[in-house]
Amino acid sequence: AGASVLAGAVEQLRSENPNTVFAAAGDLIGASTFESFIAHDKPTIDALNAAGLEVSAVGNHEFDQGYDDLVNRVMAPYNADTNPYGGAKWKYLGANVKMKDSGNPALDPTWVKDFGGVQVGFIGAVTEHLNELVSPAGIADLTITDIPKAVNKEADILKGEGVDIIVLLVHEGAPTTSCDSVTGDNDFGKIVNGVNENVDAIVSGHTHLTYNCMVPVPAWQGRAVTERPVVSAGQYGYNLDQLLFTTDAAGAVKAVESNTIALTKQVQDPKYPEDPKKTIWVANFPGVDEVTDIVAKAVANAAVLGAKPLGEIAGPFNRAKTSDAMENRGGESTLGNLVAEAQRWATEGAESGGAQIAFMNPGGLRADMVGSNANGYPATLTYQQAATVQPFANTLVNMTLTGAQIKTVLEQQWQPAGSSRPFLRLGLSAGFTYTYDPAAAAGSHITGMWLGLKPIDNTATYSVTANSFLAAGGDNFAELGKGANPRDTGKTDLQGMVDYMAAKAATTPLPVDYTQRSVGISFPEGAPSSYQAGDTVSLALSSLAFSTPPDLKDKTVTISIGDQKLGSFEVDNTVGMDKWDEYGTANVKVTLPADLPAGVTTLTVTGDQTGTMAQLPSILVEAAQVPTSTVKASLSAKDTTLEQGKGNGVKLTVELRDQGQKVRGGMVSIFDNGKLIAKVAPKGGSGKADYVLPNTTSLGVHVITAVYTDAAGIDSVPSNEVTIEVIAGKKAEKPQKPQQAPKAQKAGK
Repeated sequence: AGASVLAGAVEQLRSENPNTVFAAAGDLIGASTFESFIAHDKPTIDALNAAGLEVSAVGNHEFDQGYDDLVNRVMAPYNADTNPYGGAKWKYLGANVKMKDSGNPALDPTWVKDFGGVQVGFIGAVTEHLNELVSPAGIADLTITDIPKAVNKEADILKGEGVDIIVLLVHEGAPTTSCDSVTGDNDFGKIVNGVNENVDAIVSGHTHLTYNCMVPVPAWQGRAVTERPVVSAGQYGYNLDQLLFTTDAAGAVKAVESNTIALTKQVQDPKYPEDPKKTIWVANFPGVDEVTDIVAKAVANAAVLGAKPLGEIAGPFNRAKTSDAMENRGGESTLGNLVAEAQRWATEGAESGGAQIAFMNPGGLRADMVGSNANGYPATLTYQQAATVQPFANTLVNMTLTGAQIKTVLEQQWQPAGSSRPFLRLGLSAGFTYTYDPAAAAGSHITGMWLGLKPIDNTATYSVTANSFLAAGGDNFAELGKGANPRDTGKTDLQGMVDYMAAKAATTPLPVDYTQRSVGISFPEGAPSSYQAGDTVSLALSSLAFSTPPDLKDKTVTISIGDQKLGSFEVDNTVGMDKWDEYGTANVKVTLPADLPAGVTTLTVTGDQTGTMAQLPSILVEAAQVPTSTVKASLSAKDTTLEQGKGNGVKLTVELRDQGQKVRGGMVSIFDNGKLIAKVAPKGGSGKADYVLPNTTSLGVHVITAVYTDAAGIDSVPSNEVTIEVIAGKKAEKPQKPQQAPKAQKAGK
């Protein structure tokens, strides 16, 4: 609807009922649109002041720049010289926000408005997951306590002081719009079920959903009102929640009404009256001139600052999405990888720590990076568009991590039990890849890590960059907060992207990298711990695809050992609703080469479209077991020297006997220096198999062996070794002409 229409709605509702409080549940600033972000959210503060906002809970985004910024800038009075970007006139509340050292309140817990005979009290609280959602360094002096305990304590105090109506403003919300989830087994249900009977209503936020529920309160049975309103107005000014309380002369609540008021509506586009599909959104309330002017000024200023082109992009860089096009912070994304690479590049100089690897948190990506693409791609990326993607102004921090610590960071993508999201997929800079087992136990998912083609050494140290939010352990990535030699480079994440675009996309559009930097691999239950040559290996691959429709995806993947291809397999790129990184799956079944030597062997997977390449976990190939068969295989050669290019070659004979009897059937495999060169069946009932080593065999020493496999393919019997030396052929010498006898001299001479 926009700030002006929101203010107009409040103005109209207040005119209809002067006994009105305009309240909010937090996240009023931070992670803002560019028009507000570029001015440190001063336009938002001014607009809400003009709209008459009186009280709000603090949300997690109020702490984006830290507690000190909230208290000493946002909440402090405006001053053109000393505080030009502050001046919020409403009261911020946080009953469960305490100072760590003293336990004293870090914010006012309550606020009361007296309407002359009826007092309405407000209690504010912020999500208990605050330390996961903002930079821990910014709230290092704070402790976030249990919400129901903090709220009940304050509600009892207010009620004891004679406050008639108590409203909880809480920055936490239901996981779905269903009223069942409001009281379900979740963070919000704990609050709704846990606050006591002194709380008359709950106004919530955080989860960006719209719900209007009436929840029975057992302690209210026998009263005029037996149900408590629990509401949320959604997000971005779509709606207002309206709670109407009616009291008797003593201030007791006799009735309560709860409404969700939409600020806009969808109507037929008057330009296309005959086409029902042509609709537009219009405001349900008139705007307020003062707020309209604030918005217009902010837009004009942002247009000047944000119009600067940074370069061109060859395609859209998207966040991960679910099948309903909603953001999926659990999925790998082209945007997350791009931002991580830009941050690594921005800090790769020695003065910034020489970054080799960079990580990017998915929650720091607030929009897709699509550029101005009205005419398709390539498209121009502006400063405003880049700033909309990363509006937090985090600085880039470089640190040193061991390989073992990097593995721990990746393991922490699987979030602790009870976290707001079960999995958060980090963006990874170019050159860093890993494999994982999605079914493994916590702490044991990561199966391999590489920087370039070189495996990460657990004991070696690496230079790693992350934004200041992550570097302080944000989003439960506590291991990043333990990095050695941390240094704040002073460069912001946005400036890193601006500089990267200038260097990489000034003349040539920046290409989209569609290669996957992590691949999931899981072996079936009961898979052997080792294999033999010729065995079948089965496994399942996942995380082979980016989830947005425009992104390039592999149709097949090929499994290889070195240059030898073992097979190609179709990729299922179906995207669902789960917020994880498992989309893009393939079932693999390959046969190991019969001549594969014993030892550790590495399989590789390569995508046919994107070029994604990953090393699968190394498998152990054991030497063939000694057979229990009584068959004896004896290998002999007609000659032990072969002159290259001369004759028909060397005849090799394998004689097969079982307790003196000739062996019938089966197959003999001939190996040259361990490589299979032929398979020969024994002749009739002779018990012999012959093979001629050709005269084209390469020069040098050739150790020939044979393995007999019986007709059932069960027992394999190795023969003795025979060594053949292949030498270069000699050129035939030309015959000399016979010498003629000297002529006899004539007599007398």
